[in-house]
Amino acid sequence: MTLSITDLHESVDDPALTSMTLLNELAGRFPEAISFSAGRPFEGFYDVDDLSRHLATFRSYLEDEKGLSGEQVRRTLFQYGRTKGFIHELIARQLETDEGLRVDPESIVVTTGCQEAMVLLLRALVRDARDVVLAATPNYVGFIGAARVAGAPLRDVREHDGGIDLEDLERQIRAARREGLRPRACYVVPDFANPSGARMSLTDRIALLDLAWREGILVIEDNPYSLFPAGGAAQLPTLKSLDERHQVIHLGSFAKSAFAGARVGYIIADQPVTSPGAAESVLLADHLAKLKSMVTLNTSTVAQAVIGGYLLENGCSLRRATAREAAVYRRNLTTILDRLDSVFEPGLGQDVSWNTPQGGMFVVLTLPFLADDAMLELSASKFGVLWTPMHHFYGGTDGFRQARLSFSVLTPEQISVGVDRLGKLVQDQRARRPAVLTAA
Repeated sequence: MTLSITDLHESVDDPALTSMTLLNELAGRFPEAISFSAGRPFEGFYDVDDLSRHLATFRSYLEDEKGLSGEQVRRTLFQYGRTKGFIHELIARQLETDEGLRVDPESIVVTTGCQEAMVLLLRALVRDARDVVLAATPNYVGFIGAARVAGAPLRDVREHDGGIDLEDLERQIRAARREGLRPRACYVVPDFANPSGARMSLTDRIALLDLAWREGILVIEDNPYSLFPAGGAAQLPTLKSLDERHQVIHLGSFAKSAFAGARVGYIIADQPVTSPGAAESVLLADHLAKLKSMVTLNTSTVAQAVIGGYLLENGCSLRRATAREAAVYRRNLTTILDRLDSVFEPGLGQDVSWNTPQGGMFVVLTLPFLADDAMLELSASKFGVLWTPMHHFYGGTDGFRQARLSFSVLTPEQISVGVDRLGKLVQDQRARRPAVLTAA
């Protein structure tokens, strides 16, 4: 039986869900190209032997601290697991150690990567077509994709160097209500956002929570990059740390801190949910667990055990655990900014610009020509350098002359060579279309 694409859910053929496929395909076709496209964590410190040690550490924790018998340990690791996960207490301990944030471990659902957390949350929050979620734009492709899969309409909010534009957020909330829609939540990455690298000030974090409270919406905080500030950048409290009214739903992941292959993330959903006729409310986390039980049943017990051992060996501090990686990202950010200054020096780069993030893994380059998927293929095939077209982070509505440069997995030498190759691409495009570039 042959199926038509029109018979399938629209998300199957959505460009937002195919952008990463394109990048992987080009990386496979041009393996010698230097890639600024991959948003992966630095892998220079990985050691396969660490996995068995982490597992042994967690086994000792189960036996010594939790008092489990040998049979109970075997069952914990080999059988189906608790839907909400069993490293929730260690995650709570880590949040208190690193963020000064105290949360009820029962408000934590351990998920199969942060991506599952997004899908579960959006599925729960969006009841019908009137419900919308607001999000700073440009936006993480994974959240755009999760929204399409979950059938959650997104409404764009402008972003500037200091993160989400709060004035525009208020305008969009009220405009949505005038259209008969129900704004439910606002998604933000307050620290070194993907792709823009923007970071919210403490003043704006407090103002966002006040605005959300006045307007009666939730705040969805995604927090993968706060561990990686640039030199001199102060640690700022997470939105959840500032949350006194249970209005922030916090998404976390061990992909950028421990290792992405574990596919372990989590969601803090401590909002009480009432039901007609029920004597007591239950946590939103418990409702999300019900959804999870019908999606992945439980997050891999072995993966959780390895991450649990990783946390225990580092005193339940991700800041301590990722100190070496954080130093690499600081070095690489300095390297890429210095090399961009060198390659596109005054007199040569008037039509090329870039931002200067305070940390994270990404820099956004603005170019004097169309930086679309076709240009990316030319860049890879002729100049040996890959990057991510920014239009993917706008859902195809903007960003057509911008490229996201990820520097997390590269050496300083690779970064220098890669930026040199970008310079040659720009020179080539100037020579090919001088009239267009002058008009731009």
